[in-house]
Amino acid sequence: MLNKNLIENYIINNENKLKINSNEIVNGDIFLALQGNNYHGNQFIESSINNGAKFCLTDKKNHIPSNSEKIVFVENIFFFLNDLVKKKRKLFKGKVIGITGSAGKTTLKEALSFFLRKKYKVSSSNRSYNNFLGVILTILNMNLKAKFAVFELGTNNFGEIKKIVQLVLPSQVIITNIQSTHLANFKNKRKIAIEKSDIFNPKYNPNIRSLIFLNINKEENLLLNYAHKYQIKKIITIGQTQNSNCYISEIKKKNNKYLVNLIINKKNYTLTTKTNILHRIRNIIFCLALFNYNKLGVDIILKNFNKFKPVVGRGLIYEKKINNKKIKFIDETYNANPDTMKQSIEYFHSMKTRGFDKILILGNMNELGKHSEKFHLEILRFIEKFKFHCVILCSQFFQFAVSKIEKPSNKYIFKKNENDLIEYIKSDLHKNAMILAKCSNSTSVNKFGIKFINMKGND
Repeated sequence: MLNKNLIENYIINNENKLKINSNEIVNGDIFLALQGNNYHGNQFIESSINNGAKFCLTDKKNHIPSNSEKIVFVENIFFFLNDLVKKKRKLFKGKVIGITGSAGKTTLKEALSFFLRKKYKVSSSNRSYNNFLGVILTILNMNLKAKFAVFELGTNNFGEIKKIVQLVLPSQVIITNIQSTHLANFKNKRKIAIEKSDIFNPKYNPNIRSLIFLNINKEENLLLNYAHKYQIKKIITIGQTQNSNCYISEIKKKNNKYLVNLIINKKNYTLTTKTNILHRIRNIIFCLALFNYNKLGVDIILKNFNKFKPVVGRGLIYEKKINNKKIKFIDETYNANPDTMKQSIEYFHSMKTRGFDKILILGNMNELGKHSEKFHLEILRFIEKFKFHCVILCSQFFQFAVSKIEKPSNKYIFKKNENDLIEYIKSDLHKNAMILAKCSNSTSVNKFGIKFINMKGND
């Protein structure tokens, strides 16, 4: 077996080499053999080597193939990675940006990285790698020559942000929002705000210099109190009024587009965009605020924001023809909470869709704890403010809640699983349809979204 110093030097001096999925290994990569839910990664060492792995790292000696000259054995793989993370992070001299929040972390990370890459070398989190392991992989896959590194920090329980931020040590922090997520553990939004505030607490993140955050509810305003308490050098608030540093001053519709006037730290900017979806405009505000703080040319954003496409599962639109019916499918099946569910329903209703039936497909909102039934009923009552062709529910919580809606104005249809939803699309659509699917990850509607996107249509 190889000496671990070889792999340390290789990881530090290279980028994007660490993988935990043997199927993603290409020539020159390193496979981390970790304990999974069902199998240990050692069972995939041989296939990783066949795929071109330069090294395989493990702390178990079982299931190791006899041809083991590419295998590096350490006593504890997480201790080894944790020590190596600290070494590589210390060597990085670029600017480090940390993004957290209840929703929108991945989309903002991708948008910010998209704009920064127009001029600078950028390292950023892969996919939604925002837990402890994901952040470890992101740091170890960094390019040390990058000008910026953009990290996504997530949490679904107490104490996780303080643990992760001590690895990332971002000097610049963005908090997208405080919403009703992971309430099974946090119980209320105030406790979520307190957990998120650890990202800029100097006790855990002594590098903190600036904080940009949305401030439109009392829980987000609590972040402002903590920021003053911790004496953060630069605080930038994004809100709805002139009391904030950054806000939307006006949105005007002109022909089929919108003129959006923004105030960013007392400077005026005007965007011409095809959408008036509020959370997408706010993402642009976050990016403008960060560029402004770093004295970067905002023309990069103003010239390219219409070129940025939504992230998979977070608003990407697919067009298909099934049984000679045109279908526009808005995929929001990656995640959902009561706030984002309402946002999506409202903007879907506002979309102009002449010649298309509007159909909502909704799945469970997970991790709401004892409030699950209340929040699902709240969403149905919100839907009743609008009129859709039909609302398809694939969720035990929604099915229970709909019985409490007296004289519903919308037609509600129940489906058991993703296969029933696919069959509905194939057999029960009689006109062109625009469909919005919204749900939490790993639900039947989430699985439906994946199946539908991969369905073959007829041209």
